[in-house]
Amino acid sequence: MDGDSAGRLIYLMLLLVAVGGWVMVEYRQRMGLALRTAMAWGLIFLGVAAGYGLWQDLRHDLLPRQMVTETGELVIPRAADGHYYIDIDVDGTRLTMMADTGATSVVLSPADARRLGIAPESLIYTGQAMTANGTVRTARTTLQNVTLGPFTEKALPVWVNEAEMDVSLLGMDLLGRYRIEIDRERMILRP
Repeated sequence: MDGDSAGRLIYLMLLLVAVGGWVMVEYRQRMGLALRTAMAWGLIFLGVAAGYGLWQDLRHDLLPRQMVTETGELVIPRAADGHYYIDIDVDGTRLTMMADTGATSVVLSPADARRLGIAPESLIYTGQAMTANGTVRTARTTLQNVTLGPFTEKALPVWVNEAEMDVSLLGMDLLGRYRIEIDRERMILRP
């Protein structure tokens, strides 16, 4: 146990002694009430934790998601932040990328590259990209078997960004292969 962990443990024990001491003094003649109050707060805490856990599962069912129509179009709803996020599959790994018609290339964040089994630290960063945050270095690689709704791409060239990014970008290298229509609250991709 290092010094930080020992310090945290001592702090938590002191906090527990302080709260426990207050409970003992406050409820010394009414221990049944103290136990009922503790149980009520424990159940409230469990309810909030369970609600948060369920929200992580249910939000995908409650919020609009991309879908494939009978005519083979991919329809992507606009997210609350105004962007369009597209789920893609790369050799069985699902990624959520932001559709960026202002980006020339498909750009992976270092985190998404790692999820795909690409070690960003082993890449050779020979490219540069101009972003809103300045110039960043990029490394080129290729993704095999990229599935975008009903569409499949083989050997898709992508760039891995050296700097951290919140989300990977689906640029015009891939989006330009489709007819793009933006209709109010949705983006439609057609072959």
